[in-house]
Parts: sequence; structure tokens; C-alpha cells
Amino acid sequence: MMAKGKAKGKAKTKDMLVVGSKTKEALKGSGKNTFNVSSDTLIALNEHVYWLVDQAQKRCAANGRKTIRPYDILA
Repeated sequence: MMAKGKAKGKAKTKDMLVVGSKTKEALKGSGKNTFNVSSDTLIALNEHVYWLVDQAQKRCAANGRKTIRPYDILA
């Protein structure tokens, strides 16, 4: 049975974990080195953040812990 309000065959969109305006500002740079940021850049970065979160959860579980530590993300 399908959930109410879900279209058949549509992929679930992930919530945005990065703050768009702040991330674009950081990516653009300043001064002599300024860059344009395409709209799909934020989507790609968001997907990478989701991947990092997934990897940290797996690493934490593999070590028998329930608390994610900074080294779970940075490893």
C-alpha cells in the first residue's frame, strides 16, 4: 500500500543538510579568486554529506558504540 500523498515511482527527495546561502558564499570565495556556483553543486554536496553521515554511523556501530565521534566522520 502506498503512503498518502506519494506519487507512484517518484524517488524520495532528501532534506537539505547544508545551508545554501552560507555554502554558496564559502564556495564563491572573495577578492581575486571568485567562482560561480551552479545550482546542482549544492545537491552534490548534500549527497556527499549524507554519505559521510552513513559512513560515520556504520563506523560507530562497527566499534560497538552509540555515540558518533568526530573521528567517525573524518576517518
